[in-house]
Amino acid sequence: MAAGRERRAAADTLTARMKKLVHRARTGVRKSAVDYFRGDGSDWIALAGLLMMIPLIACFTMINEVWFSPAALVLPIVAGGLLLRPASLLGLYAAAATALIVESVKLGPYTDGPARVTPGTVLVVAACGFFGLLIAQFRSRVGVPWRRGGTMLFDLRERIRVQSKLPQLPTGWHREMALRPAGGQSFSGDFVVAARTNGGRTLEVVLTDVSGKGMDAGSRALLLSGAFGGLLGSLPPHAFLPAANGYLLRQDWDEGFATSIHLVLDLDSGDYELFSAGHPPGLQLSAGTGRWEEKVAEGPLLGVYDGAQFDPVKGSLRPGDVLMLFTDGLVETSDRDIVEGIDRLTGEADRYVAGGFHGAAWHLIEAVAKDVNDDRALLLICREGPTATR
Repeated sequence: MAAGRERRAAADTLTARMKKLVHRARTGVRKSAVDYFRGDGSDWIALAGLLMMIPLIACFTMINEVWFSPAALVLPIVAGGLLLRPASLLGLYAAAATALIVESVKLGPYTDGPARVTPGTVLVVAACGFFGLLIAQFRSRVGVPWRRGGTMLFDLRERIRVQSKLPQLPTGWHREMALRPAGGQSFSGDFVVAARTNGGRTLEVVLTDVSGKGMDAGSRALLLSGAFGGLLGSLPPHAFLPAANGYLLRQDWDEGFATSIHLVLDLDSGDYELFSAGHPPGLQLSAGTGRWEEKVAEGPLLGVYDGAQFDPVKGSLRPGDVLMLFTDGLVETSDRDIVEGIDRLTGEADRYVAGGFHGAAWHLIEAVAKDVNDDRALLLICREGPTATR
């Protein structure tokens, strides 16, 4: 018991109590900082820091106005427009206006020499504050703090990428996909959803091209990829495109149509069905003849009218055969029709026949449509022959 009393006495010393207080303070500041940068906490930390900057800038300006211009007050104002809520921003502006008045009185009239508070300085600071307030109000109306906006966009891009990932195929099969958004952006109106169904025996892949391109079509592509991913495998293959068409019609978008191609491939036999909704045809390379054959299925665009029918085209992939699916951005441009684009694509693809199509998807886009200002997607399904398998 005596030892216990000694430990409690040591714990109650001033040094121990101070360590506990410092630890609690550090934990609270860390939690507040984490919540703030996640967008969940108050902006008092940023407001306090910016309010401390304003008198420091004013003091440096009055000490040496040549090196520290009065216009330097735009720095905390610009930072406040990115960090603060509109109500806190008004308080920061009041502090900046007070600092300008004090600098003007201390430095004297601007007619007495350079490095004074001139009308131009006031206009620059006021303009920065006005635009900062507009940004803060827009951010508040959207409900997404700036520090979460970039994270959300990154998360959306990663979700599209994960949803477009093709499943692993059994030995003897090779698949790969390449996607290039328009203008080098991170979001694309082209997307792929894929799944192995029927106990893993069947591969179902849907390649879709949403109307529009780049960022304009990225949000709709994200919504549709989630919906199509839920439908794929939950419905019989012949019912997928009608269900997707009905879903698109219910959205009632102004620019709500899309093209899509749906591959249903039996991984045991190599037999497949290809359903199309206004999409460019698939291309099959026959290893026996070395020629590309167009696989054209009948069906209207998605989201145009209800009750649309989608009739499949059937085929079979033998060892050495390749099936290539793509979007129109790869083969069709303003100065090149789709027939010429397909000829150019097959001509470039012939170079990979001898050596195999591993890594060919990205290189084909680079060779055929590198500088095209449109979303481009290319999907390759190869049934490898005995030589490639060994």
